[in-house]
Amino acid sequence: MGNAPMKPDARRAELIDSSDLVFRMTTFALDEPDATPTYGSRTDVVVVHRGLTASPFTFANYTSRLYLLAEPGRLFWEPETLPDWWPADLGFVPIPNRRFVLPLVGLLGLDPAQPVWATTGTLVTYLCRELFPEATLRLTGVSILDQPDQTSFEHAWGDKVGVTAEHQLHAESTLLNLWRETGRIEIVQ
Repeated sequence: MGNAPMKPDARRAELIDSSDLVFRMTTFALDEPDATPTYGSRTDVVVVHRGLTASPFTFANYTSRLYLLAEPGRLFWEPETLPDWWPADLGFVPIPNRRFVLPLVGLLGLDPAQPVWATTGTLVTYLCRELFPEATLRLTGVSILDQPDQTSFEHAWGDKVGVTAEHQLHAESTLLNLWRETGRIEIVQ
């Protein structure tokens, strides 16, 4: 489940909430109890990075979720220390750069010696494809499939954020669309 704004859709929200495992990333939104169903409300795994702008949902019920920390910048400049906003009693599992980030950089046709890497959404998609190769992987709330020229990301919660120089959206869009065309992922509108 990406973090792009979406129109209400009860069918999609039910599909999300009835999935075996629900991953959400960065600044995501959840359906409020009395709101029109749009994003679903279930969250099993949260994938964040150190530059996160947390939404009210990011750390809600955090003891019932697995938190994965994407740290591709550690290959170049990011510090190891946790940001001040990280809950003191919350652990996390780092996504191994050598196992997941660098192979994905290669699939994107990017130079691993340069500070470029995939967005969190594409990284999560790749991670799920690698960890659960037989699973039906449904992806929704991701704008780069059809908008590789965007210079900012709108989020379902919070302000727009600029696309940073590390991300090569055309390469990501091409790869995600190839995975869609070959049946490796299913896009839910």
